[in-house]
Amino acid sequence: MFRFLKLTIQIIWAVSIIGVATFIGAIYGWQQHGWVGALSLGFVGFCFGALGAGSPALILHFFR
Repeated sequence: MFRFLKLTIQIIWAVSIIGVATFIGAIYGWQQHGWVGALSLGFVGFCFGALGAGSPALILHFFR
C-alpha cells in the first residue's frame, strides 16, 4: 500500500511540474516571440520541468 501511494505521488508530482514548466515557457514565448517562441521556450520549459521532476528537492530549494 505504501509503495502504491509513493508511486502515485511521484507521478502526480512529475506530471504537474513538467506541465507547469512547459506552460510557463510557452506563454512567455508566445508573448515575446509568437509561435516560434512558444514552441522553443515550451520545449525549454519541458526540459527544465523534467529536471525538476527528477529532483523534487531542487524545486523545493527555490521556494525557500
